[in-house]
Amino acid sequence: MSEPLLYLDEIVPGMTFGSPSVTVTEEEIVTFAAQYDPQVFHLNDERARDTFFGRLVASGWNTAALTMRLLVGSAFRPAGGIVGAGFEEFRWPQSVLPGDTLRLDITALETIPSRSAPKRGIVKLRIKTLNQRDEPVQVMVAKLVMQRRTQP
Repeated sequence: MSEPLLYLDEIVPGMTFGSPSVTVTEEEIVTFAAQYDPQVFHLNDERARDTFFGRLVASGWNTAALTMRLLVGSAFRPAGGIVGAGFEEFRWPQSVLPGDTLRLDITALETIPSRSAPKRGIVKLRIKTLNQRDEPVQVMVAKLVMQRRTQP
């Protein structure tokens, strides 16, 4: 059974949402990198040993794409879909490695009803992408457009 759709009016700062998890494979890392970020430390473990990372790591953009996929499958299900309006924070504190299992920890920080468009507003979410050791591999504060159930 899927979670009910959420409206801005129902979001309370401090609410948390979970997500399914995904295990990242070496093949997926290399395939993504070959198309979108073809740097040696994303493409070849042996050649990556002489780089800053010292081994094969996922592109940060691969992590961002995986985060988006996990967000879409998470318990945070806004009516009208997930519509981005920007970021206040976006960082990769640690690399994603082959075999890492990722999941999201999502916390509502703030809701901002729109004055000019009463049928919608903005929710600020802190979205932490965590590995299997609960270490953050991506942290962002995202601003998303949400529909309102009620209008002033």
